[in-house]
Amino acid sequence: MKNASIRLLVAAAAAASLVSSCSRKQASSGDLLVDIRARGELRVAMEGQYSPWTYHDPKTDELVGFDVELTRAVAAKLGVKAVFHEVAWDGIFAGIDAGRWDIAANEVAITPERAEKYAFSVPYAKERTAVLVRKDYDAIRAPEDLKGKKTANSITSTQNEVAVKYGAIPSNVESFTDTVQLLLAGRIDATLHTDTSFYDYLRANPDANVKIACYVPGEEDIAIAMPKGDAAASLKTAIDAAVTELLADGTIAEISRKYIGADLTK
Repeated sequence: MKNASIRLLVAAAAAASLVSSCSRKQASSGDLLVDIRARGELRVAMEGQYSPWTYHDPKTDELVGFDVELTRAVAAKLGVKAVFHEVAWDGIFAGIDAGRWDIAANEVAITPERAEKYAFSVPYAKERTAVLVRKDYDAIRAPEDLKGKKTANSITSTQNEVAVKYGAIPSNVESFTDTVQLLLAGRIDATLHTDTSFYDYLRANPDANVKIACYVPGEEDIAIAMPKGDAAASLKTAIDAAVTELLADGTIAEISRKYIGADLTK
C-alpha cells in the first residue's frame, strides 16, 4: 500500500511536471498575440477606481467605464475575451514589464518617455489637462503660477510630470478622489487632472468646492499601452486594426458619449 501510494505520488508529480512544461512552452511561443489567442483571454490592466474610465457601478459593483467597454470591443475583434486586472496606477506599467498582463487601458496618455519603452495603439481619444483648485483660491491663473505650489497626483502620471515641469512641489496620491480630498482640506494648493475627470466628478458632486483655474497648453493622445518589441509586434498590428475599425464605425464615439457626455475621438 505504501509503495502504491509512492507510485501514485511519483506519477502525479510527473504529470504536474509535464503540465508545467507544456505551460512554459505555450508561454514562450515568441508571439504574444499567438499566446493570447491560445489562452482565449486578453489580460487588461486598469485601476478600477477612476471614473469615467474604469470604475465600479455604485449600484451593482460591476466594473464599467469607457476603457472597460473599449477593451471588451477590442478583445472581441481579436477573437478572445477581455479579463480585467485591477491594480494601482503605479503598478500598471510594472505589470507589463513583468508579463503579468498584455495591455493597459486606463486613460493612458502617450508621452515621449513612455513611447521609448512601450508600444501604443493608434489613439482613440484626446484630452486636455486642467489645474484644479478650490473655488475661493485665486493664486493660480496660469500653469506658470504652479511654481512653488503644493500639488498631489500619482507620481508616475503625466499630470505629475506637468506639475513638476512648472515648478510645483508634488506629493504622491493614488486616486482622483484622494487628491480632491486633500485639495478640499487645504493640504495642497492644486491638483492636475483631465477635464473629463473633473466634469465626471462634478456630475456626482455638483456643489463641490472645486473649479478649473486654467488649462495646460496642448492635448494628450489616449491609447492602449502594450509591450514593445518583436514578440508584441503582431499584437500591436491587430489592436491597431481593431481600434481603427471601432473608430470608423462609431463604436468608440458612442462609448465616449455614454460615459463622458462628449465625443473625445474628435
